[in-house]
Amino acid sequence: MTRRRRKSPNRRRGKRSTAPRHGWALARLWFWYGLGVVTLIALLWVLYLNHVVQEKFEGKKWSVPARVYARPLELYQGLALTAELFEQELLAIGYRPVERVSGPGQYARQRSGGTSIYQVYSRGFEFWDQDESARRFELSLASGRVSTLRDASGDPLPLMRLEPEEIGGIFPAHGEDRLLVRLEDVPPRLGETLLAVEDRNFLDHHGISFSGIARAAWANLRAGGVVQGGSTLTQQLVKNFYLTHERSFSRKIQEAIMAVLLDWHYDKAEILETYINEVYLGQSGAQGVHGFALGAQHYFRQPLSELDTSQTALLIALVKGASYYNPWRHPERALERRDLVLKVMAREGLIDAATLRQAREAPLGIVPSGDYNLQSYPAFIELVKRQLSRDYREEDLQSDGLRIFTSLSPMVQRRAERVMSERVHRLEQDYGIEGLQGATVVTSVGAGEVLAMVGDRNARSGGFNRALDARRPIGSLVKPFVYLTALEQPEQYGPATLISDEPVTVEAKNGQRWQPRNASLESHGEVPLYLGLVNSYNQATARLGMELGLESVYQTLRRAGFDGHIPQVPSILLGAVEMTPTEVAGIYHTLAAEGVYTPLRAIREVLTAEGEPLRRYPLSVEQRFSTEGSFQLQYLLQLVLREGTGKQVYQQFPDDLALAGKTGTTNDQRDSWFAGFSGQHLAVVWLGRDNNKETPLSGSTGALQVWADLMGELPTQGAALAPPGDVSFDWLDQSTGLLSAERCEGAVWLPLREGQTPQTSAPCHLDRSESPRWWQRLWR
Repeated sequence: MTRRRRKSPNRRRGKRSTAPRHGWALARLWFWYGLGVVTLIALLWVLYLNHVVQEKFEGKKWSVPARVYARPLELYQGLALTAELFEQELLAIGYRPVERVSGPGQYARQRSGGTSIYQVYSRGFEFWDQDESARRFELSLASGRVSTLRDASGDPLPLMRLEPEEIGGIFPAHGEDRLLVRLEDVPPRLGETLLAVEDRNFLDHHGISFSGIARAAWANLRAGGVVQGGSTLTQQLVKNFYLTHERSFSRKIQEAIMAVLLDWHYDKAEILETYINEVYLGQSGAQGVHGFALGAQHYFRQPLSELDTSQTALLIALVKGASYYNPWRHPERALERRDLVLKVMAREGLIDAATLRQAREAPLGIVPSGDYNLQSYPAFIELVKRQLSRDYREEDLQSDGLRIFTSLSPMVQRRAERVMSERVHRLEQDYGIEGLQGATVVTSVGAGEVLAMVGDRNARSGGFNRALDARRPIGSLVKPFVYLTALEQPEQYGPATLISDEPVTVEAKNGQRWQPRNASLESHGEVPLYLGLVNSYNQATARLGMELGLESVYQTLRRAGFDGHIPQVPSILLGAVEMTPTEVAGIYHTLAAEGVYTPLRAIREVLTAEGEPLRRYPLSVEQRFSTEGSFQLQYLLQLVLREGTGKQVYQQFPDDLALAGKTGTTNDQRDSWFAGFSGQHLAVVWLGRDNNKETPLSGSTGALQVWADLMGELPTQGAALAPPGDVSFDWLDQSTGLLSAERCEGAVWLPLREGQTPQTSAPCHLDRSESPRWWQRLWR
């Protein structure tokens, strides 16, 4: 019998003791495996963050919007300019009045009798044609003109240009705006104060500061809440430059890693310069204000280099929270925070006690709320965008930092805005109406440059741009083009040619009848051609237009510059054609420029961010009508203002200022128009309601009032008086069109082309009036 071997107790215990060993080994294996995976993932994540940090920091850091500038104020001897207008221009570009001029951006004024003498220190500017350095000059104003212009040594200056006002930008979709500045151009006090307030150990730490974190944690623990942050300036840059503002532990970890990486790859100067250009300092409408350079413009309308101690402290105070310390909304908070920054400046030895005391006593010094906006003139900026879109892609305009020099005159623009707002408000009160809107376009005569554009009675509000997009019937504004069509046929028509003002009926192909009537419902029989335009007779104009042929009138409008839709109906002779105020300005400019067509333009030059020229927008001209016919029409439009529908406002202008224009009123007075010009300025005004409802305003009681207010404030010169070519003046009898004489009743002084002088004279009855008529005073 076989005996079964008994297992040794020791052997059994030995087998049991190996099981835990295998378990621990497996756990250790999984631990190291997991740790390796986590390490690998963390390494890959860090490598990815490293790539992100380098790619953006070394590439194109920002999408910089195109900057848009107004035309510079060009000073020369003889320029029409008052002391009030000159100081308004200086203040608009941030110049400061001082007792004694000592640096750029300052001016001082002295009075000597009726003369104002200015000492001015310009800032200098990189213009499209040359760089002009900062310089001192002296300007004297007397009798509304520049009487002397000298440099600092007393030598005469032929021309002096002040830097142009920045009027807006073409912004990227994310709505950020900034002015880039190099670190060497930043005032040292600003940089030193920024580090003293935001990151005292910036030059010593490697992206994160453990002492700063501990100090903040202790302060928060003592306060029982978050009262202090431990982020370094580098971490703040990472948060703003790379990350969102989400409050989470994972984001803080990511922020710390990226801050270390940023500090590892780049020197402190690069990081500080980027921070100075990136930091958020406020909001201007839809655009965020980023960087200290733009912040200086936004709050003080001054370059960074000209800020005083108090202003510098306020900008740095806003870093803590631009919304919370908004100096317009919360001036007390802003003042308290500014004074705290000033204390830090004194504690660090950046300013002395006297400067501290003076800075703390100073007001915030910000521009009035709403007085400065990154988009100052939205209607004009929209015109600039549309003209640029022909040559540039929108993304280039939004990101390449182009510098766009325009034709806008801030002096004219500000007056056009104020006049529109004040007069529309007064008209609503006087006539008991609501919802009246308006638009104005002002151009220079000859160059065709748009000097001002108002698209809303509240011009800075943006929104619907009526100057560009409100297409309305133009009414009697079309009549000068009917008469120009006639005057372009000098063998048949002259200013004194008799035309009929009897009722007229035109039957259309569909059987409908067009029967225009005069506004007075009266007929005047045979009248001289000029009188039909001066008194805006509908019947005379309609009969003349039908006699000329509708196609001829169409072609005149086309030649004048209108390329929109013209209805093929007789009623276009009295204004049944729709145009925008800008389109009206385009065709009336051809009349003002003596028959020369010039496309209206808002852009002069485009430069790259580095100052290299990209494209010029030269003057383009084409003589489309005879100078003789154009001069005759201009003279008749002067008569419209002197004796016709515009005479009620002409008394506010001097007799020797030759102005010309035409009123326009549409059916049921839904639209009130006026288009008029001097020798320098053309202005078109439209008033009406957006819902196209009736108003109690005609062209003369509405739009003409706005036009007269505006032209009365502009320093301008009269239209041309010297007749061209074969045109000469003679006395004609206004009732018969025959020759007359200076002292005869009903005699009128009219410009005639060769062959238009009548061969017979009308009977002369002496005019016993002792006061000479306006044209007699004008030509003496």
